[in-house]
Amino acid sequence: MLLNKKISVWYFIREIKTQILLIGIFAVTIGLLDELPWFRKISLPLNIPALLGTAVSLLLAFRTSQSYERWWEARTVWGAVVNDSRTFVRLIIQFMPAGENKVIKKFAERQIIWTYALGESLRKLPFSEKVQQYLDQHQIKAANIPNAILDEHSRQLKEIAASKGLTDFQQMQLNDIITRLCDSMGKCERLKNTVFPRSYSVLVHILIYVFAAILPFGLDDSQLLVEIAITFLVPVTFIAIEKTSIIMQDPFENSPVDTPMTSLAQTIEINIRQMIGEQNVPPKKENTSYYEM
Repeated sequence: MLLNKKISVWYFIREIKTQILLIGIFAVTIGLLDELPWFRKISLPLNIPALLGTAVSLLLAFRTSQSYERWWEARTVWGAVVNDSRTFVRLIIQFMPAGENKVIKKFAERQIIWTYALGESLRKLPFSEKVQQYLDQHQIKAANIPNAILDEHSRQLKEIAASKGLTDFQQMQLNDIITRLCDSMGKCERLKNTVFPRSYSVLVHILIYVFAAILPFGLDDSQLLVEIAITFLVPVTFIAIEKTSIIMQDPFENSPVDTPMTSLAQTIEINIRQMIGEQNVPPKKENTSYYEM
């Protein structure tokens, strides 16, 4: 996803349309059955659905909090990627002897490709044309392409340290940044591959549906429309909160609320190309849809 200022309400409704339909049918059915004399005899103290609703609220609060922490950690990690990418190229420019512009550009281009490749790998999308051309040109093949690109950083840095006379301190600084980039990559992979326990989601779903089932029997039967509205709106609100947490817990799934990795990669590319003195810096593309192709 590129950064969006607005997220369509219809996108969110599409995510929970099945649950909305089922609860709507249930609310109307229960409301109409409540008009029958024998059905009116079924009644529960309002304290029972209120107690269950409180339990659901606490579980949803914990779920939403944990999902937001995952989403924020992903954004923090990519903030570190932006900073370390700039710092790495800045030190390369500073440490390289005069006249080594070609070497500097190789490092800069490789770092740009790494940021795009990392984002596309996390989303499990085919590599973009820009990334694939670079991989083919440099014959980079590996199960983990971003890691292989960092290996190329280390390999060339070792060669330059031997031939260009980098000091041990300069080499250590550059290696430290490569290590930080690798750490950020590992954190992203951990967030991507560590899923929220499925049993917790099942428990929340069951409690929401049980709450929706018993709620009408604790409401006043004298006002049909009010009863149907409450029976519909309260469970749908719970489901909407739960769906929001599910969307946020996966920050690399190419959805409208995931980490804007392509936008950040474009920012890195623009900054790096300006740092190495390129005049024709590509403009940052604006997103026109929710999903990236």
